[in-house]
Amino acid sequence: MIALWIVLGLIGLLLLLLLAAMIRTLLIPNKQSTYRPDPDPEQAEAYAEKLSAMVRYETVSVPGEDLREKFLGFHKVLEELFPLVHRELEKTEIDGNLLYYWKGQDSSRPLLLMSHQDVVPAEGTWEHEPFSGDIADGKVWGRGASDTKCSVMAFFQAVEELLAEGVVPPQDVYLSSSCTEEWGGDGCPKLVAELERRGVKPYLVCDEGGGIITDPIGGIHGNFAMVGVFEKGKADVRFTAKSGGGHASAPPAHSPVARLAAFVNEIETRSVFKRKMPKEVAAMFETLAPYAGFPLKLVLSNLWLFRPVLLKVLPAISAQAGAMIRTTIAFTMMSGSDACNVLPQEASICANMRFIPHQGMEESLGIVRKLAEKHGLETEVLAANDYTEPVNIHGDAFMTVQRVIAETFPGCAGSPYVMTGATDSRFYHRICDNVVCFAPVIYGPEQMKGMHGVNENIEYSCLPGAVRFYQNLIREFGKTMKY
Repeated sequence: MIALWIVLGLIGLLLLLLLAAMIRTLLIPNKQSTYRPDPDPEQAEAYAEKLSAMVRYETVSVPGEDLREKFLGFHKVLEELFPLVHRELEKTEIDGNLLYYWKGQDSSRPLLLMSHQDVVPAEGTWEHEPFSGDIADGKVWGRGASDTKCSVMAFFQAVEELLAEGVVPPQDVYLSSSCTEEWGGDGCPKLVAELERRGVKPYLVCDEGGGIITDPIGGIHGNFAMVGVFEKGKADVRFTAKSGGGHASAPPAHSPVARLAAFVNEIETRSVFKRKMPKEVAAMFETLAPYAGFPLKLVLSNLWLFRPVLLKVLPAISAQAGAMIRTTIAFTMMSGSDACNVLPQEASICANMRFIPHQGMEESLGIVRKLAEKHGLETEVLAANDYTEPVNIHGDAFMTVQRVIAETFPGCAGSPYVMTGATDSRFYHRICDNVVCFAPVIYGPEQMKGMHGVNENIEYSCLPGAVRFYQNLIREFGKTMKY
């Protein structure tokens, strides 16, 4: 009888909590994302022509190869497209990597805008040739159009137009662009080292990575400015199983491939990493909640109640959202015997890991190393770096970015966002406390699919907004930094 009363009491408590959550949800006004680019057609087409010229110059980077001469050719394209920038700003070139300095009225809180020159190889069959720079169907087509020559064009054009107006920025401005970003090379570290040599510590670094994302989560529609506030760490790891080999007609138990398969299966079917919702992810859900239908709004706006449920179901609902709450591991490469009837003396599998702050590099690697030992595997870490420190989402720098987003893209909500990929911006954390990842262009499903895939493109109607964003950030940065 007592047990029954306990059960009934728990049910009653749960119903009261649900009622409270529903009332709270009903009191939150519904919102709609209303931002749609509506540029001057001539201006948009002029910007598209500049981006097209940049796309036409092939800037594929190759790990370990010295391609400085190729990138010096691309720099000539930039000089032709942005003559005032190259006449008025102090330019430094280091092995194909670029750094520009624009002296402002004050040097206490420098602003650094960055995005990379290099692109990944273009494979497969394309509707428009990958380095054609074709302008068709309202889009600029080609490798680098969205990743990320669009933002390089936008901040160069922003500075070009401000120089033409005779503007002197409130703070010193730096433009940074490496040519090794796509393979995590040493280009950006060389630029950071140059700034260190000069004693420069940017107050804000704004790189690519986030963007204005269309329909960022299922059930939430429209354009939202997703601002990356930290990057997960990453590692490439190889797991190896060894044996004496032999003929496949008499297979022993626990062969190398079988041990690797058992290891992979255990990783894939167990939750080996902790799930926890960083405050930046919670802030993202709270920002997006008013734009959702009632059921999703109920969940996202009441994390105090539904957080445990979300942590359970997010990875199944969305791989991207799931990656924001835990360390991930993805198995990517395998090798074994060279013949179907020969047991390998050695078989291996490689994985890419991404580390979350609540379970960083050392702890996450320790977990997989222990599991590998259980299956008789050797673990070799090929390359690794830990997560970056999160930006203070209530601090002056982040709030300035949010204010400029609201000013530039009315009707477009700005939200913090966790970078599950990697950019050059991680190198700047050595000299800057406020590093955000936000390319002010619109990435719809087609653009997201095209990055590193076939038919990469960008809708050029969003380019004027990107230029305005950088102009507004330059004009406003440092004028007032307290809220």
